[in-house]
Amino acid sequence: MKDLFSLAGRTALITGGSRGIGRMIAEGFLHQGARVYISARKGGALEETAKELSKIGPCTAIALDASGADGAKKMAEAYLKHEKTLDILVNNAGRVIRRPSLELALDDWNAVVAVNMTGVFLCARAAAGQMIKSGFGGAIVNTASILGLSGGGLYPNISYQTTKGAVVNMTRALAVEWAPHKIRVNAVAPTWTRTAFIGELEQNPDLMRRIREVTPLGRLAEPEEVAHAIAFLASPGAAMITGHTLAVDGGFLAQ
Repeated sequence: MKDLFSLAGRTALITGGSRGIGRMIAEGFLHQGARVYISARKGGALEETAKELSKIGPCTAIALDASGADGAKKMAEAYLKHEKTLDILVNNAGRVIRRPSLELALDDWNAVVAVNMTGVFLCARAAAGQMIKSGFGGAIVNTASILGLSGGGLYPNISYQTTKGAVVNMTRALAVEWAPHKIRVNAVAPTWTRTAFIGELEQNPDLMRRIREVTPLGRLAEPEEVAHAIAFLASPGAAMITGHTLAVDGGFLAQ
């Protein structure tokens, strides 16, 4: 049973890995024995995170914006300078611009789409190319959201909800397409998670109260709880799971 959740000898690339959920994913993978590469747009914080995580195990920073075609390609090239194969990709980088639909500028819509949808696709495609080339397959885990599986309703967030819904169906489509190559593609759909990503929302005590009220377990998720679900989906213990979106939501979607 212990070996089913070990990542010993495996390599993992995590986008959005400098803080929050991404950092916790990296830390968990290192404890499971993986060699970890973390990527983000801002090099300073990323390098500092990699330095701290290297106390646990081998962790390397790749400071690149992977939301465009050139960025995803350069990220893959930077990774392949260190490793011959890629076993695990976690598509965790994300962006949010919370605006009502009638007030959302097209540039803001496109900015969210570029990271949350196009970037996920481009990184998944780059990773799959390497996994297919190696002949060993691999695991891809995308970070979706409960807002990609529901209408939300607590505040307007149309660009985020739309792109995270796209990630859910992209996960299904890529899982079917790449299954013959032994590549599993899954996603997690976290609820509101206690990271800087929701810092703006935490300034509103009434909204936080309402979030707890609509969550049967009555609280926000902790980043390590989301990381645990991703670690499971990336592990041999999930060998027969693909095309699935695992909600880490305290029961929000069960209502």
